[in-house]
Amino acid sequence: MCMAELTRRLQILLDQRRYDRLEALARRRKTSVATLIREAVDTAFPDERLNRADAGRRLLEAQPIEVGDWAEVKGEIEAMDEPGW
Repeated sequence: MCMAELTRRLQILLDQRRYDRLEALARRRKTSVATLIREAVDTAFPDERLNRADAGRRLLEAQPIEVGDWAEVKGEIEAMDEPGW
């Protein structure tokens, strides 16, 4: 997790059962309930900018692949536009 400056406060209400689950997990992981909540937010709602940057990095780092003759590849692409493909 990126250690950004924490400047916003959020208050949420949880039922006792949910809070107990979070508290038990936080104890096992030796962290805080707040950290678990931040991790859950990052997992459920990832930052699209980071996803794009990561995808771009992986694309640039990828090994080249053999695609064959351009005329053949072009024909295959055009065939995908035909009905029944």
